Amino acid sequence: MNQKTVVITGGNKGIGLSLTKSYVEAGYFVVVGARENTGLESQFGSQVQFVSTDVRVELDHYRLVDIAIKKTGVLDVYINNAGFSEWRPIVEVDEKFLNDLIDTNLKGVFWGCKAASSAMLDGGCIVNISSIAGKRGSSNNSAYCASKFGVNGLTQALAKELGPRGIRVNALCPVLVSTDGLLEALESPFSPAKGDPKKFIENFRKSNAALERLPSGVDVAAFSQFLTSDSGSAITGQCINVDCGVFPQ
Repeated sequence: MNQKTVVITGGNKGIGLSLTKSYVEAGYFVVVGARENTGLESQFGSQVQFVSTDVRVELDHYRLVDIAIKKTGVLDVYINNAGFSEWRPIVEVDEKFLNDLIDTNLKGVFWGCKAASSAMLDGGCIVNISSIAGKRGSSNNSAYCASKFGVNGLTQALAKELGPRGIRVNALCPVLVSTDGLLEALESPFSPAKGDPKKFIENFRKSNAALERLPSGVDVAAFSQFLTSDSGSAITGQCINVDCGVFPQ
């Protein structure tokens, strides 16, 4: 049996690093596209290849796909994980900020889906890491919510478009996964944390999570593994909450 291949954007830290670890453990060859090399090859050896990537650039996604195919002959899974969040009231959103956020969080996912689908000649799986913010709006978060609502709409549309070719497209919608990126975003004076991100996350957990905990990157990675396995072969076009019961649907 040939080794399977996955491309993970932003797979060098946060949720992305959990995804990288998970797919390495599952025996995949992992191509990580990110801006910063955090020493993935020294950590995982020859099973991971880092590629300097700007997800806002369409051709960078095709380069990731080409590298994956040259290694194993096929692209099995493409995970659009790269993105960022920042709370800002709409009156503080300027053109540069909005363009950067949409270009990264939405257009970056679009380009990844386009490049992946062009290479998945015998079917495959695309997983888009979205957010609960792609289902419910929140104050001072309009730009981020718009980008993630867009990701969810894109996921549903492509599931219909690519399904006849055997390509399944799903999104995962976690809530408040405690990463360095989230903690940094919560430092914003416009965020709901009011200057104390860790206290905010703890209070949110106590008040909102049915399971009395919040999801981790490991939880997100485990669900991605399920979706991209044979066990998930009947699932496409779904935007699935990974939220420990914060927003039951």
